[in-house]
Amino acid sequence: MNITIVTDAWKPQVNGVVRNYESLTKVFRERGNKVTFISPLDFMTVPCPTYPEISLAIFPKRKLVKLLEASNPERIHIATEGPLGWAARAYCIKNGLPFTTCYHTKFPEYIHERFSIPLDWSYGLMRKFHDAATTTLINTDGVYDELTLRRFNHLRKRRMGVDGRIFQQGEKDFLKHLPRPIFVCHGRIAVEKNLEAFLKLDLPGTKLVIGPGPLLPYLKKKYPDVVFTGYVPDEEMSKMLAASDVMVFPSFTETFGLVQLEAMACGLPVAALPVTGPNEIVGKSGAGVLDTDLRKAALAALDINGDTCRKHALQFKWEDGADDFLGALTPLAKSA
Repeated sequence: MNITIVTDAWKPQVNGVVRNYESLTKVFRERGNKVTFISPLDFMTVPCPTYPEISLAIFPKRKLVKLLEASNPERIHIATEGPLGWAARAYCIKNGLPFTTCYHTKFPEYIHERFSIPLDWSYGLMRKFHDAATTTLINTDGVYDELTLRRFNHLRKRRMGVDGRIFQQGEKDFLKHLPRPIFVCHGRIAVEKNLEAFLKLDLPGTKLVIGPGPLLPYLKKKYPDVVFTGYVPDEEMSKMLAASDVMVFPSFTETFGLVQLEAMACGLPVAALPVTGPNEIVGKSGAGVLDTDLRKAALAALDINGDTCRKHALQFKWEDGADDFLGALTPLAKSA
């Protein structure tokens, strides 16, 4: 099967969307499928306003059409709602080609945090984008309920997973230079992640933040007692997670929150708010603590056994997610 995926989020970006498609593609190719990505790497780009680490394709229509047709797709999936996503959507509609989409990110909430644009306006635009697809994939029951209330159509849940070969339990001595307990948060350092809710907590030991992002210089200066690593490769990040004591996840706008699974696969309990992503991943599994009081959750999570966390995380398999993804793709007519 030839699958073409159009995405505005791709390497060298470091985020859950990129990791999601990288992991799925490994499974697709192992099963003999051909996967072609059309991404900002193929185009002239400009930095995204307020988020320069994200590159946005400019005037992509003509080249996108050439790349899309050259890929000879049997299935088309549009991953994101950026310039490439909208251009691919327009091409498919014009030519009567079915395509699927995925609702990865609560962009309306992110935009509202940055620019105070009303949520109804942004959700209306997102609904217009996704309603043209044959199927819109979502990651959790909570997102399904939220989008259904906002009149999104043809939603379909698919499972997510974690790569247990990369994210493993390890030695606590890897961070022996840091006072314990070590409370860690990893992911993009951006306003929508609500990171300051973690940084402001009165916690013993060390606060460790792993990852890059536009707020990194500002937060490093504002919180000099916190250890910020910036970007680190997956292998080193896995060792840091395994050597920590609790992963604190302060975000309240995640559709899933893959970083929680990565932490638990390293034997790390999760302390989070009782919102969509954590409710689905942690829930009542015993692998973490959900509470509106993050400090209370973080301290309580110290008592959770690491083996319990890894066992729970490994129930989430990329092979299952690949089955769901492939099953949702809509075949193009041979005449197309």
